[in-house]
Amino acid sequence: MAEVYERPAQALTVELEIKNSRFICHAAPTRGAAAAQAFIDDIRGRYPDASHNCWCYVAGSPGDYNLWNSSDDGEPRGTAGKPMLNVLQHSGLGEVTVVVTRYFGGIKLGAGGLVRAYSLAVQNCLSELTTEAVIPTRNLRLLAPHRQTGSVEQLLRQLGLEVSDRHWGEELELSLELTEDQHKALEQRLAPFPDVRLVAD
Repeated sequence: MAEVYERPAQALTVELEIKNSRFICHAAPTRGAAAAQAFIDDIRGRYPDASHNCWCYVAGSPGDYNLWNSSDDGEPRGTAGKPMLNVLQHSGLGEVTVVVTRYFGGIKLGAGGLVRAYSLAVQNCLSELTTEAVIPTRNLRLLAPHRQTGSVEQLLRQLGLEVSDRHWGEELELSLELTEDQHKALEQRLAPFPDVRLVAD
């Protein structure tokens, strides 16, 4: 199972001015690429007159490279999105999207200046960000004979586990979302019930 990581506890906006250009950095918790894109679209909608709305995201756990992405949004290639993403990658955060809105101030920064400016905007924003731990979970189904419904339900209450869905077919089927520790504790407590099974959803 994946490691515990941090994500933003809430959205944050931090502004920076460099050589008359305004860099407004927006960071928000986003789980999945669709949520990340929705946040990017929201910022674009709020700042339609900006010179650029460059963005990057790590929309899942920090190690899930499939959920990393970035865009220079019209800035010279490699001067905004990738440097921003590099800052995010080194932060160890997950489920985070960052958009840096730039209003050009009339003074060109050059490629190196842009890389430094966008990187600094993200660093400043992340330094003020409040984070919360993300404890990875897995979806499981608990299958039990109907005669053991009472015992199983009591056991789940004792462990403080919530059932997200119940289905009564040939046997009782309960849907659970568990952390690794909860999964281990439940497996241990189910040892006296050989007819009860935990299967991946």
